[in-house]
Amino acid sequence: MTNPFAAYAWLAEAGWVFAMHSAQLWADPAKASARLAALGIEKQIAFAEGAMKASIAAMCGATPDTVARVAMAPARRRVRANARKIQKG
Repeated sequence: MTNPFAAYAWLAEAGWVFAMHSAQLWADPAKASARLAALGIEKQIAFAEGAMKASIAAMCGATPDTVARVAMAPARRRVRANARKIQKG
């Protein structure tokens, strides 16, 4: 059985990463423009990768929950990687 709170845990982690990125941007406004562009690009890449993989899963007859999980996997990986990066400093 899957954890019914897993999605909420991921949303909390994503919110924490967003807050920490915001604090970093506020602390160093000179680098904010370049950092915001990099953050935007990584989200576009994750979205495109998720969309392609979800499309393939749907065309192969995967269940809706599998398609959703595959679609969100790249974004979840980026959030997790960003959280680890922020925690390291």
